[in-house]
Amino acid sequence: MSEKNTITRTALRSLTWLLVLMFSIVGIIAGNMAAGEKKATFVPNLALDLSGGTQIILTPIVAKGQEVLPEQVAQAVSIIRQRVDSTGVSESQINTSGNNIVVSIPGVPDKNTLALIKSSAKLEFRPVLAASAGTKTVVGKEGSKPLKTSNAKPSTASDLNYISPALQKKYEQLDCTKTFRKPGQVDPANKPLVTCDRGLGEKYILGPVELTGSDLSDAQAGTVTGANGVSTNEWAVNLTFNAAGGDKFGKITQRLFALKEPQNRFSVTIDGYVITAPRTQSVITGGTAQITGSFDQKSSTVLADQLKYGSLPISFTVQSQENISATLGSEQLQAGLLAGLIGLLLVVGYSVFQYKGLAVLTIGSLSIAAIFTYIMIALLTWRQDYRLSLSGIAGLIVAIGITADSFIVYFERVRDELREGKTLAVAVESGWNRAKRTILVSDAVSLLAAATLFFLTVGNVKGFAFTLGLTTLIDLAIVWLFTYPAFRLMAQTKFFASGSKWTGLELKEASSFGYAGRGQFRVAAEVSSGKAAKSSKEAQRRQTIAERKAAGENTVVNSQEEGN
Repeated sequence: MSEKNTITRTALRSLTWLLVLMFSIVGIIAGNMAAGEKKATFVPNLALDLSGGTQIILTPIVAKGQEVLPEQVAQAVSIIRQRVDSTGVSESQINTSGNNIVVSIPGVPDKNTLALIKSSAKLEFRPVLAASAGTKTVVGKEGSKPLKTSNAKPSTASDLNYISPALQKKYEQLDCTKTFRKPGQVDPANKPLVTCDRGLGEKYILGPVELTGSDLSDAQAGTVTGANGVSTNEWAVNLTFNAAGGDKFGKITQRLFALKEPQNRFSVTIDGYVITAPRTQSVITGGTAQITGSFDQKSSTVLADQLKYGSLPISFTVQSQENISATLGSEQLQAGLLAGLIGLLLVVGYSVFQYKGLAVLTIGSLSIAAIFTYIMIALLTWRQDYRLSLSGIAGLIVAIGITADSFIVYFERVRDELREGKTLAVAVESGWNRAKRTILVSDAVSLLAAATLFFLTVGNVKGFAFTLGLTTLIDLAIVWLFTYPAFRLMAQTKFFASGSKWTGLELKEASSFGYAGRGQFRVAAEVSSGKAAKSSKEAQRRQTIAERKAAGENTVVNSQEEGN
């Protein structure tokens, strides 16, 4: 098989892979739209500054005689931001107004996101003293046994002596289907608590608080690993405590493991409601624990998020929740898109002026990059609830310049190879070998800048950083899978191989150009001596350091040959 056929086959394979990748993404989105998936769409969602959304104002609640500290509010803002980010909602804004926290979310947030924001009280761990169905019960009748209490002082947090007759009566009369807690109610940490679970299916008497959210460092959803080390299909929530929390948790489980149902259960509460109350099946040391039960992936992830982001330093109540209009609106969106179009036209115009026929490759590459970027944003809109903000559009506009830089570097490297007298087919290959390193370094710098902005900033700047990083990666994919293969195919056509000045390569002119590359100069016979001297001086002035060194070595070699 000839070298020409090999190049053609390799180039076509790269172009095919690019088309397969793009059509696969489009097909996945279209297939889910046809199947009735509501979030699957080809229309990107807009962020808060362009489409409006929902605003929630949280007001801090503290016990009488206490004050709200600025440090507490700042810590709460950080945790609420983590909560919102964990749900996949992008371009949200969490700010303070005095002691209040203002949470602004684009669009209409789902129930899980709203629950994470509103469930803003302290995360607390309490032992279970009593548990039963969530309706009214009369202890001592219909088969139920009265709780054994006394006037003795409780010795541990699991001691039933915490249950007074008045507390037992309150527990008996509690009906979880009715409102029984005041908004923002603060519960004393050193006293027992009568409450219900989130599902309203069970009610409890809980002992004093033994651990808080500050003792928990992480919570992750995952599958259970069996005794043979193989992951099963059973979902669980894995807890990791800090050093102090791990020590306290180990002592607590040692006490609970020896008790009977329901005193062997350890509940977790947020905003005074029980979110989980697992049984203690062993003494747990080492600072890690696992909650198992009737979990699926969604429910285990929700519980893990509640545990991870439930540790607020103070409690909050929802002062208001309302829809808000876009702060910038359609006019600014149109202005941003117009700016992007103008930038694109300028790049295309410069390419046509500077590279003539090669502008076809530039326009094709930019078009493919634009289509690829659009479908990737559509995919992220569906799968990650990504929303495009004005700062994100700015990142897309900047990406036009980054993509154009890659083409210019490659084209100029090919031109350099042609000036050295190489054929177009060889120049395209050797020019690529020289250009790809420069393209990689340039895009790596852009990626590093985007990553730094994304991880060290918040709000709109993250949107700019994200689109900048995304389009930089797409630029690499387009240059490798489209620009380079397409240039290899174009080099085999009669038009580009002709060396016409309209190709942008100017092969015929290169043969009489004064500069031949790498310390060498060529002067055509038809050029006058005065013009040749002037061209040689100009070519010498434009030499790189490496070329000057190469020219010096050639002079030394020639002198030695003349001496011999």
